[in-house]
Amino acid sequence: MLERAILEAALDQLSSVGWSGLTMEGVAVGAQTGKAAVYRRWSSKEDLVADALQAGLPAIDEAPDTGRVRQDLYELCCRVRDVMYSKPGFALRAVLHECDTEAAERFHGLIETGVTQPSKRLFRDVLRRGISRGEVRNDAIDDLVLDVIPAMMMYRSKVCGSEWPDSEIADLVDRIMVPLVRA
Repeated sequence: MLERAILEAALDQLSSVGWSGLTMEGVAVGAQTGKAAVYRRWSSKEDLVADALQAGLPAIDEAPDTGRVRQDLYELCCRVRDVMYSKPGFALRAVLHECDTEAAERFHGLIETGVTQPSKRLFRDVLRRGISRGEVRNDAIDDLVLDVIPAMMMYRSKVCGSEWPDSEIADLVDRIMVPLVRA
């Protein structure tokens, strides 16, 4: 129970004050406990944040299957956006945006296993079903194609400040992804 409160407080701190502003003392206050209780469980800010992100990132377990690749891509993008704008998603972006190179390396594995690989797997599932239905070219699945949507979403979110309304997701799918993979 206390551990969960500390992890939640760490996510709250990351979402409100960012990586640079997060302190073990601030997390302790947010969890209504003492600093010693936090340090007994995590010896560093990096360890605490890694566990908080790992525990908090919502999973998207299955790719949508509406029978149309366009609709599946759209619905999956909406789910990915919702994860990006969840409290853990905001926290993850704060870490990526603010921490130094050494600290960023610490989170690379977490990002790869918790975000990148699952996203690619889901987009691959959608495209494979599209191939089996004749909507997608047989050679359309490769790492570059699988990176397009997550890369665009991260770029537009971080650099352009877009919150990815449904209409922009529809444009991304209709103007970029569907023409890119169309059979």
